[in-house]
Parts: sequence; structure tokens; C-alpha cells
Amino acid sequence: MLEELRITGLGVIEDTTLPLTGGMNVITGETGAGKTMVVTGLGLLFGGRADAGRVRAQPGRAVVEGRLRLSGRFAETVHARISDAGGEPDEDGALLLSRTVTVEGRSRAYLGGRGMPVSMLGEVGEQVVAVHGQSDQLRLLRPAEQRAALDRFAGPEHEKLLDATREAYTQWRRVVDDLADRRRNARERHQESDLLRLGLDEITRVDPQPGEDDELKAEVQRLEHAEGLRAAAQLAHQCVAGGLEATDDTPDASSLLGTARRTLEAQAGTDPVLGELAARLEEAATLVADVSVELSTYLAGLDADPARLQAIYERRAALRALTRKYADDVDGVIAWAQRAGARLSELDTSDELLDELDREASRLAGEVAELAGRLSVSRQEAAARFADQVTAELAGLAMPHARVEVAVLPRPAGRAEPTLPVNGVEVGVGPDGGDEVELRLLAHPGAPSLPLQRGASGGELSRVMLAIEVVFAGSGGPPTLVFDEVDAGVGGQAAVEIGRRLARLARSHQVLVVTHLPQVAAFADRHLVVAKDTGGAVTTSGVRVVEDTERARELARMLAGLPDSDLGIAHAEELLAVAARERRS
Repeated sequence: MLEELRITGLGVIEDTTLPLTGGMNVITGETGAGKTMVVTGLGLLFGGRADAGRVRAQPGRAVVEGRLRLSGRFAETVHARISDAGGEPDEDGALLLSRTVTVEGRSRAYLGGRGMPVSMLGEVGEQVVAVHGQSDQLRLLRPAEQRAALDRFAGPEHEKLLDATREAYTQWRRVVDDLADRRRNARERHQESDLLRLGLDEITRVDPQPGEDDELKAEVQRLEHAEGLRAAAQLAHQCVAGGLEATDDTPDASSLLGTARRTLEAQAGTDPVLGELAARLEEAATLVADVSVELSTYLAGLDADPARLQAIYERRAALRALTRKYADDVDGVIAWAQRAGARLSELDTSDELLDELDREASRLAGEVAELAGRLSVSRQEAAARFADQVTAELAGLAMPHARVEVAVLPRPAGRAEPTLPVNGVEVGVGPDGGDEVELRLLAHPGAPSLPLQRGASGGELSRVMLAIEVVFAGSGGPPTLVFDEVDAGVGGQAAVEIGRRLARLARSHQVLVVTHLPQVAAFADRHLVVAKDTGGAVTTSGVRVVEDTERARELARMLAGLPDSDLGIAHAEELLAVAARERRS
């Protein structure tokens, strides 16, 4: 859960800290006091888009900090991801998050003690927090969002089927697009293929080998300077081993080392130091002998063959002709040939290849149609369960006669999407199958079944949204849920039922609720009030926890706008008592 939230320099909030608890946290306050800035701060903390216009001119930057404590699978997943990125939790297991936004629009993020991309905060947010506001209600009216909601509800096996459909669709469209491109641009492909083949033929005739240019350069150096190299090697060989006929009586290096070693060994009994030096001279004599053998081998292999030198000149000229056209060196020429060969296969427009691609496209189309059919059946099964559970929740939200229906319909053919026969019907198919999903509401018996955007008032839409979230919470989801005035347009008994449902959610989740309804606020485990201070030159807001008498006064203000009214406080205390009994039941 989110244990603490600190906001500095954001909107009307100068500097305030929200101590949060598990269960239900309610945030209330006068209109314009800054309740929305709390939700905005949460959005920033978890990777939301930064709006420099909300940053206070003094101190010129907004800072949002949070302390997050996770458990179970959420802790394992999030901590592992953060460790991979170089961050780490505190010693007590808490995870610190921070986001800074300047008036110039620059943004920085910190997570687990390390600077991170803002996208990392977004990754964590997706795992641990779900924010629902009036904008989410509007988003729920879009058909794509309704389909996504049903897919989310349907469960892990359905998600695997959805992933398989998306993968097969991607492969199918890739093959279809490739086939169309080969047919559409056949002339340009032929021209490019001819040029590549000319280059490949030239390279194949020369047949360059990796590193060949460097090897030939070294060999030319030896052949061009063969006489000088031979003279140097002969003299060196004569000096160290006397292997060539000497012209004078000067002893060679090996003989001199042998004489020195024997002389020292004769005196080793008198002084062991001379024995050690004699052993080292023996090692030197062995090394000199090895050099002598290698010099002899070098001389035997040294050849001043003019024909070989001419052949190398011609070979290097052929290689230079390639490097002038295709790359800087021979290895680059070889790499160009490899790329050209791969490109030729991409440019192939032969009848054989086109037929093969046509068959592959047909096979993949059949696979996509089959998966889309299974996906449609799975959605229809989930739709019935989803509708029943949401309807049951609506009964507890003062809509006892309302019913939600989830219609899974084939997507009409003839749009921009491709069409395939799915379960015997020609439908438009996309990455997520061939279905359109529509949430419908029957507000009362005898009323027509209408899409949500046409059949639900603002208050009804708020309750449908809450009912859906309750259903989702029962099947998992993030541990922290944030509701930003989703009770707008609701009052009376419906408001009490919304408070009761939120309190029920808080038994398994941390719930943060921004509300203007006292019936909802009464169910809170912790009540925070955003208060505006207009005493100074600049209006600021802060947040404080209210309990006992202060809480009753805040509810009285929400009920009647009269925080000091005895009658209002009595009504507030009665509401708190009812909510307390409900939470205990």
C-alpha cells in the first residue's frame, strides 16, 4: 500500500503530507481547496504526464514523494524489476518514489534511491495503483474500452488466447503486406535485383577471403625486401649458431655460452652462487639454440620469387577494385555480399515465391479466423458472467431493478479492416479478433436495453463504474484503488450504498476516495481534509487528518454547509455510527 504521500509546490498546495492507511482513506474539502491536486500528484508519482502550468512559481518546481510498501506477488514483481534497473528498497522493505517537475517543464524521477526514466514510475504504477475518475467513466463509453474491460475480466486463459490471436494476426498481415508489396513494386524490385546480382557476380569471381588484403600486404613486404631480409637473417644465424660457413675464426654465441657455463660449473663447489649462474647460462644457451633453429627455418622459407610477387600485385589490384565499389576493406566487401544476398531474397518476385507466399497467407488467415472464433466464444461466456456480477452489485447500489447486459457482436465487414469468415459469418478482423463489445443498461423493468452512453445518467454511470471495479477487485488487480469523485451526481440512499461498497473494497485493497458526499466519507478508516488558507498574499492549501469531533464537524459542513450547527453535528454523528456498524458487520 501507499503509506505516505508528500506534495510540494503543486497548484494551490505549497507543502503537505498525507499519512495514509490500509483500508479506506477519504479526502474531502471545499470546492477549489485542492482535492484534485492530490489526485494529480498521485498521477505524477506514478508516471503521469507533467503539466508545467500546475507548478507554483515559487519555488519553481513541484515535488511529489511517496513511500510504498508491498507484499506477496506484487512485492516480488516490482522489487525484481527495480533491482534490474539499479534501485533497491529501504532496509525496512519500503520503496521510495519521487517525481520532480520544474516550471520549464523538465521532469525527473527517482525510484529506490536511483534516478530512473519516468516510464519506470509508470511501470510500477500499472502494477500497484488503479485510478478511476470521471474521465474513466467517459473512457468506458468507448467500444474498445468495453471490449478491453471484458477481456480483463475473462481471466488468464482468455488472455493467452487473445495473445495468440494477436501474434497470428501480426504474422498474417506481415505476409499479406509483403506479398502485396512484391506484386506492386515488381519493376523496381527487378531493377534493384539486377544491380545486386552484378555486384555479387563480380565479388564471386574474385572470391575475397577474410583478412586477405592484410595478409597479401605483409607477403609483398617480405618479397619486395627479400634480399635485405635474407642478409640480416644469415648474419644473425651465423652469430648465434655458426650454422653458415664462417670467414674467420671468431667463435659463435652458442660456443661462448657453453664455455662460460663450463667455467662456472667448475667452481660451483667452492661457491654455490656460481652454480646458480651456470644454470641460468644453460637456459640462455637453450634459448639461443631455439632462435637458431627458427632463423634456419625462416631462411629456408624466404623466397624472392618474381612470379609470386607479380601474382600478388594482380590479386591486390582485383581486391582494390572491389573495395573502391563496395566497402573500405575486404571484410567489408564480404559483409556487403552477405547483405546483398539477403536483400535478393527479399526482392524475389518469382512466380514460385509468390505462390508460396499466397499459400502461407491463406494458411495464416485460416489460423486467425479459427482463433478469432474461439476468442468470440470465450468472450460470450465471460459476458454472461460479467453481466450477472455487475448487475448483482448494482442491486446493492440502490439500482435494484437495473440490469447490465454485455453484447458480443460480430464486427461489421466493409470497414478499413480486412475481413475473414469467423464462425460462418464474414466479419472485420483486427489484432483482437472480430468482435465488438457493447455494455448496455436496462435502467428498470420495461425499459429498453440501451448502450451505456445513451441509457445511463451521470449518477447511474458512476454506480455502474463502481460496480465494475468491485467485480474486477474480486478477481485480483492492483492493491491500491483511487476514486476521484466517481460519486458525482449521486445522493441519498445511493450515496450510502456507494460508501458501503467502497468500504467492502477496502477489506482487500487500499482505497483512496476523493468525495463530496458525507454518506461516503462516513465509511472511511482515515479521513483527510484539504483546507485552503487565504490569510497570506498567496492562497495555499494543506491536508490534515480529522478524528472524533473534528470529523463530525467536517461531515456537518458537507451535509449542510454549517460545521458548527448542533443539529448538523448530530446528523453527522448518527451517520458515523451507522457507517461504523456497517463496517463491523
